[in-house]
Amino acid sequence: MKVIRTIDAMRRFVRRAKGEEKLVGFVPTLGGLHEGHFSLFDAAAADCPVVVASIFLNPTQFAATEDLASYPADERADLAACRAHGVSAAFVPAVAEMYPDGPAQCLTSVAVAKLGEHLCGRSRPGHFAGVCTVVLKLLNIVQPDRAYFGAKDYQQAAIVRRMAGDLNVPAAIVVRPTVREDDGLALSTRNRYLTAEQRGQAAALHAALKLGERMLAAPPVSGAEVAAAMRAYLSEHAPAGNVDYIELVDADTLAPVERPAGRVLIALAVKFGRARLIDSLLVDAGGPRR
Repeated sequence: MKVIRTIDAMRRFVRRAKGEEKLVGFVPTLGGLHEGHFSLFDAAAADCPVVVASIFLNPTQFAATEDLASYPADERADLAACRAHGVSAAFVPAVAEMYPDGPAQCLTSVAVAKLGEHLCGRSRPGHFAGVCTVVLKLLNIVQPDRAYFGAKDYQQAAIVRRMAGDLNVPAAIVVRPTVREDDGLALSTRNRYLTAEQRGQAAALHAALKLGERMLAAPPVSGAEVAAAMRAYLSEHAPAGNVDYIELVDADTLAPVERPAGRVLIALAVKFGRARLIDSLLVDAGGPRR
């Protein structure tokens, strides 16, 4: 596996691969890799003979009060994991390589209207503009045939897919299922922040989503009723958690729905100390989807 740290070298690597008519798969990451990332590497390797992973802790998607300085990434361990999962090249640029004049002096920003107004967009203003901008930069640098994202960050994946479509990005955006622990907790780099007590309670997030799914399978029920029942469940089973939001939104527009019908996303975010955990389930209101 090659470790590449400059944009020019990354572009040369991809030009050689495409000159040999090889498909290029791409997995962008912040580092702090886990089994969820590995599933994306494996999916990319199954589809494409050349797989590029980026490891870049992008400062423009973190607010001043968030965990940029303490984000639990370990470059040596991350590179070893990339090697073990068939990654052909790891793109590991410095901040100065991606933002030569500094992140604050990058005057161009990419944002997708409406899709970022609810869910995490409400409590993390500017986050998705930072995500979209760096993802577009990375797609322009790597120029993959296929780019892979996880469904755990459903809103992020929906925004990236819309951005790629609106801006005619040639890469196919592939969204893969959420990877979970045996008790249902969605894998996340920030799970490492959890204490033993918090980790035990965090399994209640997925259980609360499954409660919402069951309620939607037996309509009529309002979005407010589902959210209230889930909030009560979390209050009992995850008292150490502080609910940021519980929302039912249209799966395509991400707009809140009061009378759920068709494809609905049940989504939540809960804070346990330093860890802010998100999760969601996509369902058909009137019958479970998955």
